[in-house]
Amino acid sequence: MSQLEFRWAEEKDAALILHFIRALAAYEKLSDQVVATEPLLREWIFEKKKAEVLFPLEDGKEVGFALFFHNFSTFLGRTGLYLEDLYISPEYRGKGYGKATLQKLAKIAVERRCGRLEWSCLDWNKPSIDFYLSLGAVPMEEWTVYRLTGETLTQMAAQQKGETV
Repeated sequence: MSQLEFRWAEEKDAALILHFIRALAAYEKLSDQVVATEPLLREWIFEKKKAEVLFPLEDGKEVGFALFFHNFSTFLGRTGLYLEDLYISPEYRGKGYGKATLQKLAKIAVERRCGRLEWSCLDWNKPSIDFYLSLGAVPMEEWTVYRLTGETLTQMAAQQKGETV
């Protein structure tokens, strides 16, 4: 493995982040779902500080990205890190960079006194599932992720009554 380093994304990296998001979406066969833009990424990641991005670097070149944010566990009484996206470009896979990136995220979680590091994986993505299992990650088999988006989310918000907050 070449010397791997990491750097935090800066606002000027919005185009690079979007490039990796689109590459990940293509791999996951979800390109049609990407509506993110550079201005949106700048707003939500850098201005509103709702997520963080870490780039793994080989010889100074970004070879992928990890986008994560803090969540909160009421049971643990502390925050956790939720890894939204981890992507290593195909030509750099097999060099241990995915594992090194997860190790770096684990270190960040421990340094920040987080109670856990979590992520989701598509059910069909056997290579990633096998990789995560090899690291000792445990699938949450008794949990199912539910999601409201788009028009359904808008309709749910419109139905809200008796707001007192």
